[in-house]
Amino acid sequence: MTNNMRQKILICGATGFLGRNILESFIDNENFDIRAVWHNNPTLIEKYSDRVEWVNADLTNMEDVKRVVKDVDIILQYAAVTTGIKDVVSRPHIHVTDNAVMNSLLLREAFEQKIKHFIFPSCTVMYQSSDQPVKETDFDESAGLYPKYYGGGNTKVYLEKMCKFYSTIGKTKFTVLRQSNIYGPYDKFNLETGHVFAATVVKVNQSNESIDVWGSGEEERDLLYVSDLVECIHSVIENQKSQFELINVGCGKSISVSNLVKKMLDISGKKLHINYDENKPTVKTKLAVDITRAKKTFNWNPKISLDVGIKNVLKWYEENNK
Repeated sequence: MTNNMRQKILICGATGFLGRNILESFIDNENFDIRAVWHNNPTLIEKYSDRVEWVNADLTNMEDVKRVVKDVDIILQYAAVTTGIKDVVSRPHIHVTDNAVMNSLLLREAFEQKIKHFIFPSCTVMYQSSDQPVKETDFDESAGLYPKYYGGGNTKVYLEKMCKFYSTIGKTKFTVLRQSNIYGPYDKFNLETGHVFAATVVKVNQSNESIDVWGSGEEERDLLYVSDLVECIHSVIENQKSQFELINVGCGKSISVSNLVKKMLDISGKKLHINYDENKPTVKTKLAVDITRAKKTFNWNPKISLDVGIKNVLKWYEENNK
C-alpha cells in the first residue's frame, strides 16, 4: 500500500483494552488516517491529539453512528460492553442489549454508506467444550450454547449472521474474527471485571502468602497475546479479497487455569499457596480453536509464546501500577 492509497480507518472503542492496542499499532502507519471513538474515557485524547481525529459518541445513538462512520474506508468495531466471569454468571443480560443495538446500527450504516471493509470481533463461546481444537465449521447451532453463555453468545451469533447478510447485498467486505481469550497491556486489571488472565496478574502481584482461584482450576482457555491479534487485523486489511470471511483467531491450544496460575507464579518468582474456591463463579469448559483457516487465508501465525506473554504483562503491570 502506498501513500496515494491512504485510507481513513475508524476505530470504535479506541480507549479500551483491544481498541487502544489496535490504535497504537496504526499511529505511525503512514498509509492510514485515524478516526477514533471514545465514550466514557477521554484519557488518551491529549496524548494522541496530533495524530488522531478523536470523536466522542454514543454508538447506541443512530445520529452519532452516522456522524462517526461518514467518509471512512475501514471500520474496526471494538466498542463493546465487556466484563468478567462474575457478570457472565450473575448479570448475563448486560452483554446483550447495548452490544446488539450498537453493532446493528454500525452494520446498517456501513452498508448505507458503502464502507469498504468492516471488521467485527466475535468470540468463541458458541463452541462446545472440546478435547480437540475446534474449527469454524464445528459450530453446530442446533446443539445449543453453554447455558451461562446463552445471551451473550447468541448475540454474537446474530451479529455474525448480519455481517454475512450485508456482505451479500452491498459493497462492503466483512470479516468476523472469532477471538479466543486475548491478554496483554491495557487489559482490565480488575478482580471484579477482568478476565482470567488479567485477574490472575492482579492476584499474583498483590498477594503475599496465598492466591485465591475461582473454580476448581480445571477450566481450560486458549490465550492469545494482544499483539498477535493486532497483526492478524493488519493482515486481514491487507489481504482479504472475498466479501466475507469468518476465521478463528487464537493460540491454537489451551491451558488450564490451574496451570496458568502455577506458570505465572513460577515466572514471577513468587511462592504462594493456591486456594481453589469452587463457590465462586466459573464456567467449567475446555476450549482451544483451530487456526488453520487464518494461517492459510491470511498467512497469519501467532508469534508470542505464553511464557513470553506472561513476562511481558507482569513487567508492564509492575511499571504501570506503582
